[in-house]
Amino acid sequence: MSLYWRIFLLNAAVLVTAVLLLLGPVTVSTPVVLGEAVVLLAGLAAMLIANAVLLRIGLAPLGRLTRAMSAVDLLRPGSRARVEGPGEVAGLTTSFNAMLGRLEAERAGSTARALSAQEAERRRIAQELHDEVGQTLTAVLLQLKHVADRAPAPLREELHQVQETTRTSLDEIRRIARRLRPGVLEELGLHSALRALTAEFTSGSLTVRHVIGPGVPRLDEAAELVVYRVAQEALTNAARHAGASAVEVHLSGRPGGAVRLLVRDDGRGIGPAGEGAGIQGMRERALLIGAELAIGDGPRDGTEVRLDVPAVDTAAAAAAAVSTAGSGSGSRSGSGSAGDLGEGNR
Repeated sequence: MSLYWRIFLLNAAVLVTAVLLLLGPVTVSTPVVLGEAVVLLAGLAAMLIANAVLLRIGLAPLGRLTRAMSAVDLLRPGSRARVEGPGEVAGLTTSFNAMLGRLEAERAGSTARALSAQEAERRRIAQELHDEVGQTLTAVLLQLKHVADRAPAPLREELHQVQETTRTSLDEIRRIARRLRPGVLEELGLHSALRALTAEFTSGSLTVRHVIGPGVPRLDEAAELVVYRVAQEALTNAARHAGASAVEVHLSGRPGGAVRLLVRDDGRGIGPAGEGAGIQGMRERALLIGAELAIGDGPRDGTEVRLDVPAVDTAAAAAAAVSTAGSGSGSRSGSGSAGDLGEGNR
């Protein structure tokens, strides 16, 4: 029976009973005597209680569905509202779950396209920095050296300073190009890329240590890129926002062919601040390969970022599902991932 008819029939039963009682044994005198007033008030209380109980029972599934709707997060997919209650409520919950599934698939597809375009643009910019700007600065360095060798002594020192400034700029451009396009990842693999990444972040105020466990299963290209970008963003957050002095990067194999990345620092932790574009970018990347990302406080204060990458077959199936969802969702543009390369937005 639908919720409408349940409420209507209960109200009708209560009202009919009240009318029959008034027409039968219950009468109202003028003025109203105490016994009649007690009977009328008791009847009114019974009507109100019956309606309240029915509405509480009938509308409880709607309240639970409302709470489930408010707790939905497309970056943490998989949660669904429990189907229960009368026919209309159960149908509404089923429709909501189906809509949520379509939204998750479309979000994953649009994010995959946006991140793919982002990586392509990064490769193009890195290539231009290396080929155009880098070669131009190299030529400038050679010309400065040629001029400095023939310049008078008073001018030679200034030219040497210009050379050092130009050389520093060239090194910075190369560093930016490496971060935009991790060539070591493509050429030497994930292990070497993580070693180079930890060495890049190690400085006088920050010590980064990497630990790569034995027998780490080999990942495909997409999964390796996700692991590298998550480690890069976690290290950027630790260096820029956490006030950390030491960071550990662990890469280890898990049962069933899975891989775990663990980045742990000794900084101030996340605290009550919400997740920024950097962390949201990490979650979006993790969704592309069906990985699970957990960010929270470390065992000894600080922040711990844990990425669990499923086995190669499972990750490939997740990537294929995302690709299928993306191709079936039309030409909608995705939100992309902001701040997952050095911007350091928690």
